[in-house]
Amino acid sequence: MFLSTYFKKENQSVTITPAQASDFAKSIAQDFNPIHDVGAKRFCVPGDLLFALVLNQYGLSQKMTFNFAGMVGDGVQLQLPDDVAEDFAIRDNKDKCYLEVHRSGDVRYCETQIESFIRKYVAFSGLNFMHILVPMMKQHQMMINPARPLVIYESMSFDLTTLDFTEVSLKLVEQDLQIEGKRGDVTLTFELLSGDTVVGTGVKTLVMSGLRPYEQESAQQMCETYEGRRIAFS
Repeated sequence: MFLSTYFKKENQSVTITPAQASDFAKSIAQDFNPIHDVGAKRFCVPGDLLFALVLNQYGLSQKMTFNFAGMVGDGVQLQLPDDVAEDFAIRDNKDKCYLEVHRSGDVRYCETQIESFIRKYVAFSGLNFMHILVPMMKQHQMMINPARPLVIYESMSFDLTTLDFTEVSLKLVEQDLQIEGKRGDVTLTFELLSGDTVVGTGVKTLVMSGLRPYEQESAQQMCETYEGRRIAFS
């Protein structure tokens, strides 16, 4: 499967190098958050890669919820449990939990379907910053720290009415930002479509920290830096 170059697995133990994590973030998700860079001081593996590993290992269920409990740094050895029920967790070899998963309904293990689902979902994720979060910050006149931009993936879930599809696409239908002090809670609601037919719905939540009053010049510089990173990679 296409994910094989982004992790190393021995028995049920999985490790992800900074180079693999960074390549996945930029090549597959089009995510240029500097915390996914090799050598980043606060390096972490993209949450989207953990999500992809779960689908790769356990198949696509009709209903799935992912709650992110910790940031996976360099050298972490993740353990993929052999026998999973409706609720399971991805932990490391020291029993620290990084991801809690709930699933129910029918399950499919079709590689073509799973690859499409992963690619389209993480591509949707990669658009969040420039196309969704920045306009929301301007609308609410609050912004993250441009010197240390931090947006944390909190959870995502989806509910599919059918698994009878091969290709899927995502469409944003609602967005919301709730601000409390220096914290911003973002909720994105989306539809999953097979062609023009809606086959499910989903919700993604993010946390923006260190909020401060919006400054157009600083926001513009942050966007230019982000776009510069994208262009440099491409």
